[in-house]
Amino acid sequence: MLYYDPLRRMQRLMDVMDRLMEQSVIPARALEEVSRGKVSLPVNVRADGDTFIITAWVPGVSVDDLHIQILDNTISIEGEFQAPEENDYLVQEIPVGAFQRVITLPTALEPGEAEAELRDGVLTLRVPKAQAVRPKEIKVKAK
Repeated sequence: MLYYDPLRRMQRLMDVMDRLMEQSVIPARALEEVSRGKVSLPVNVRADGDTFIITAWVPGVSVDDLHIQILDNTISIEGEFQAPEENDYLVQEIPVGAFQRVITLPTALEPGEAEAELRDGVLTLRVPKAQAVRPKEIKVKAK
């Protein structure tokens, strides 16, 4: 006799649906954030030697409205896209509201040496890796 478990079959179907959502054009997490009114902050992160370079699009956000914090290997970027005074739009796709983006990097950082620049709506943040994780060159002495 073969045992049929409808709950197990349902779980398999849910797993298939999860995989489909992960592969979709708009990830489920992004849809969830949009439905809750959260503003997404697109970023690029790259390593350049001993420094991480984070680039974020923040058009229309002033320097005073940006707040950046660094703790261990985590960077938090917060700010707010201000709502325009006129609100008679037929279509409004430009984001409005507060945003927060937390980026976790693979190594500890040197927050005291970090530099941030805002130019033409693009935030560029340069954060060096902590001294303890940087490679050290050791000179060999001949005897």
